[in-house]
Amino acid sequence: MPIDARRQVEFISYLQRLLVEGDFVATYKFALLHAIADICIERPLILNADPALKTAISIDDLVEKFIELYWQHSLPFGANDGYFVLIQNSGKQSALINSLIELRHQGVNSLSQLKAHLSYPALLRKTRCTFKDGPLWRLQNLSRNKECFLYPHDKTKNYIELNPGIAFCFRRFHDLVVSLARTQWVQKIAEFPANQVIIGSKGNLSEFLFGSDRQTITHARPVLLDIQKGQCFYCQKSLKETGEVDHFIPWARYPNDLGHNFVLAHSSCNNQKRDHLAAQHHKDNWYEQNIIQHGQTLHSELSRYFVCESDRSEAITTWAYQLAGQNRSPLWLDKKTFVPFNALDNDLSNTAI
Repeated sequence: MPIDARRQVEFISYLQRLLVEGDFVATYKFALLHAIADICIERPLILNADPALKTAISIDDLVEKFIELYWQHSLPFGANDGYFVLIQNSGKQSALINSLIELRHQGVNSLSQLKAHLSYPALLRKTRCTFKDGPLWRLQNLSRNKECFLYPHDKTKNYIELNPGIAFCFRRFHDLVVSLARTQWVQKIAEFPANQVIIGSKGNLSEFLFGSDRQTITHARPVLLDIQKGQCFYCQKSLKETGEVDHFIPWARYPNDLGHNFVLAHSSCNNQKRDHLAAQHHKDNWYEQNIIQHGQTLHSELSRYFVCESDRSEAITTWAYQLAGQNRSPLWLDKKTFVPFNALDNDLSNTAI
């Protein structure tokens, strides 16, 4: 059942009120908003659920996503001037950031290593307590009043239950929610006096906190070069150059690095595609290459650097093309050629792509 326009407008209005009237003394609430939006497009069961019904999201899933979002933030900013990790609240450094810093000092260098570490279950338990005591039940306090538009406050359950239509709105406006959450998150970090001395004019704070690590992405190049047999993913011609690692679902639409979302392309093809979704046959080729034929290879070779969950990449691709269908967005074919979205060719009613 489709969600009517009025409900969607109410969602945008509530989001606007939340960011204006909410009490943000730390960054945890921005992370929670971001986490809910991501989970609504990353989990196949949620993606394909009836949008008119309530949608359950486990607190453990939210906590794990929470940790993922803060992982990059536990790196030192302006490392040449000493080891200073940006403060995330108005008091002392957050417990989660301190835990992640300690694990980095123990030699944990990636999310995959973090999740395999012996201390990870304890980190989940500790973060879950902080999460439940703080942002989970405080996010919807507007002007000191509880306005549970997104989900009811029920502390007896190990999940939250998004109200009817809310999961759909998070999917429909994912780009907007993430953009607003990240913008407010960056502004909040920049406001804390302890950070201002360090930040100064040292580059783009948003890029440091949320940008794609281009140096790390180069680790995907030799793997992709091998499975693509030295050919550009899009034009199928020989890669006489080194080739560029491209986010198949563009970074502008889903700003996270997933190992199964990478393809190798000519710089010209990559630049022509830019932030557009690729045409149907490119999507079919991506699914055949990165999920069916070489999904295990990508996981084994790249999981030390990136999140490599094929189910998540499939769900993200399903969501992106569903949204393109709703917006009737043209799809990039080649060079400067675009083709209209064909709902029949892009039937994503099932989880398979």
